[in-house]
Amino acid sequence: MGFVEILLIGIGLSMDAFSVSICKGLTTKKFSLKMAIICGLWFGGFQALMPLIGYFLGVQFESLIASFDHWVAFGLLALIGINMIREAVSKKEEEKDSGALDARTMFLLAVATSIDALAVGVSFAALNENIWRAILIIGLTTFVFSAVGVKIGNVFGSKYEKKAAIAGGIILIIIGVKILLEHLGIIA
Repeated sequence: MGFVEILLIGIGLSMDAFSVSICKGLTTKKFSLKMAIICGLWFGGFQALMPLIGYFLGVQFESLIASFDHWVAFGLLALIGINMIREAVSKKEEEKDSGALDARTMFLLAVATSIDALAVGVSFAALNENIWRAILIIGLTTFVFSAVGVKIGNVFGSKYEKKAAIAGGIILIIIGVKILLEHLGIIA
């Protein structure tokens, strides 16, 4: 595979992380470069790590991974989305924003948005692809998309804070449902 093909794979894989980063930006009152970098590192790091893990697991485990990855992603995104909506609805004006960057939340989001990358890693193993070049491109692409997503979300979120948090939660749930439906073959 050439650079352009791997870059396109990286862009495709980063779209879920980009959407979640927009949601993170939606829930913050003030844009923070630190938040953008943290989101970029979590999401970019996991988008690079998962293909590496998939690569080393190899082809023999492809059917095991493919049989449940969509359920894990759906469950994590739905749980986080529901919690985000619940917090927005019960949130008092003086409470801190719900754009939490705690390790638990970011870990769950990073895993949920990078599960598909595990299967990509398995396919890289089958193709004898240079995994180090691939994960570097995928990780950097996701880092950039995620950091930019936080800023985009913040621009809209600062104007519509409560509604934006609810919309962010709904978006996470929709992403989870989309992942599930794609893997079940209901949508293309």
